[in-house]
Amino acid sequence: MALKRSSTAVQVKELLLERILDGTYKPGERLIELQIAEELQTSQAPVREALRYLEAMRLVETEPYKGTRVRVVTERELEESSQVRSVLEQLACELAAPKLKGNCAELQAEADKFMNAARKKDFATYSLHDTAFHRLIMQAADNQLLLSIWESVVLESRFLRILAKIGGENLVEFGDAHLVVLEALEKGDGKTASKSMRNLICKFHGLKI
Repeated sequence: MALKRSSTAVQVKELLLERILDGTYKPGERLIELQIAEELQTSQAPVREALRYLEAMRLVETEPYKGTRVRVVTERELEESSQVRSVLEQLACELAAPKLKGNCAELQAEADKFMNAARKKDFATYSLHDTAFHRLIMQAADNQLLLSIWESVVLESRFLRILAKIGGENLVEFGDAHLVVLEALEKGDGKTASKSMRNLICKFHGLKI
C-alpha cells in the first residue's frame, strides 16, 4: 500500500486513526513503527511523527522499552468525555440554529443513513454517519476552537464502545432521539435543539439529566 510522498505523515496519521476508531487496532495493541512503515512502503520518520500526533490526542501511549500501544480508555474517562461532549454540543446547537434554519438537507441525509444502519444493527456504519451528523452541527456553529475541542473529546470517547453498551435493540431509539434535534434546528429553535441534544447524550451515554 504505497503512499504519496507529499504529506506522508498526515496520511499515516489518518490511516492509523481510522484503524484505531474502527477497531482494527485494539486497545492495548502494540503499534510497531518498522512494521507499519514496511506495510505502507515509507520510512519510519513519518510513522514516528504520526504516532507522536496520536499520542498528543491521547489515542496511543509510549513507554520506554515497551514501545507504543493503543491507549486503553477507562469507563470513568468515557463518562467524563460524554459529560464534556454534552456541554459542547448544547452550545453548538444554540450557535448553529440560525444558520441551519431551513437548511438541514445535509443533516437529514446523514440521519437517513444512520437510521438505516440502526435498523440493520450495523454499529460501524451507524457510528460513521452519526458522527458526521454531529460534526455538521459543530461546523455550523462556526467556532473553530469549539470544533477542535469537540473533535478531541469525540475521538477519546470511542463512540463504537458507547454504541455497543447501548445495544442493537436500542439503536433505532437512539437514532430517533436525534430527529428531535434535527426538527428543532430546521425551525431555527436553538433552545429546544440544545435541550434535546443534552437529553440525548445524557440518556444514551448513561449520564444524569
